[in-house]
Amino acid sequence: MTFVDEVKNAVTPRAALLVVGVLALQLLFIASYVGALHKPKPTDVPFGVVAPQQVSAQLVGRLDGLPGGPLDPRAVSSAAEARHQIMNREIDGALVVDPRGTTDTVLVASGGGSALATSLEKITREVLAGQQRTVRAVDVAPASPDDFDGLSSFYLVVGWCVGGYLCASILAISAGSRPANRQRAVIRTGVMALYSVLGGIGGALIIGPVLGALPGSFWGLAGLGALVVFATGMITLALQALTGIVGIGLAVLIIVIAGNPSAGGAFPLPMLPDFWRAIGPALPPGAGTWVARSIAYFRGNAVTGSLLILAAWALVGTAVTLLLSMRRRDTDGDVPGAATARGAEAPGTGATGTGATGTGADGSTAGGSTAV
Repeated sequence: MTFVDEVKNAVTPRAALLVVGVLALQLLFIASYVGALHKPKPTDVPFGVVAPQQVSAQLVGRLDGLPGGPLDPRAVSSAAEARHQIMNREIDGALVVDPRGTTDTVLVASGGGSALATSLEKITREVLAGQQRTVRAVDVAPASPDDFDGLSSFYLVVGWCVGGYLCASILAISAGSRPANRQRAVIRTGVMALYSVLGGIGGALIIGPVLGALPGSFWGLAGLGALVVFATGMITLALQALTGIVGIGLAVLIIVIAGNPSAGGAFPLPMLPDFWRAIGPALPPGAGTWVARSIAYFRGNAVTGSLLILAAWALVGTAVTLLLSMRRRDTDGDVPGAATARGAEAPGTGATGTGATGTGADGSTAGGSTAV
């Protein structure tokens, strides 16, 4: 046997294709994470300006014209309104000008991401430094002292996502990636639902009462966790139902390679490049991180859109999984019937043939006793 033959025996064409796919995922992982996170800078950050009318328009124009376009400023009627908009996550910060003094206030929310809060403070200081004015920062929604850089929400959601697609992968690999019938698909969906509830409660228990890393509603976080795990798991099951074991790689592509760096974890969304900023809110890690931070630091505000996105992933994943299992059952449904028909025909044919060939001229059945 030649060396080429040995290679062919050791690495089948299917294995070679899978290895090529893994290499592609590896390179995409590097490109996505480095591309998203290697040079964070704020761009078009929603930012309020509270100032006397004669100063407001001029200051908004000046902030809007900063090199690189870090801010998307807009006039806000009062400091109270600016705080309200920050807590509703409509803006990420605001500058409140004191018309009777030289010390202005920049309102930030480190609970939404410490890196962004620090950047907004730095930008406003630089803008006002040339006007002999100083700036003091007020954190409207401060991150917990035990939540360094506001990262706990992100890592919590990442853990939920990892659990979701790993559980789905195990369920599929253990008995075939494509559900053989509707009953098996329903059972897998039920197991995924139970696992999701346990995972959501467990994650909320660890991040809250055990470690004290996040404030906010325990049951709110637990419910979010269950939805994140279920959405991630069901979309993984659906991809495996569509493509077989390749679906695991597709799930990694969506959740890990595309979803994690665009989730706004290490750096909030306004600090990411345009591509990652665009896809992040539509993927489970990004939607989950947004809701977790809202529950922890923004009184549960502005979560409807992200919850609907997570629910859509869960619904689509469940529907595809169940529909494909029904189609597979229907497609395979003719096989047992055909086999039965052939089986019914074969014994008769065999018996007839045996009788015909085993009957001698004298009427004896020499071969008949061997028929089964």
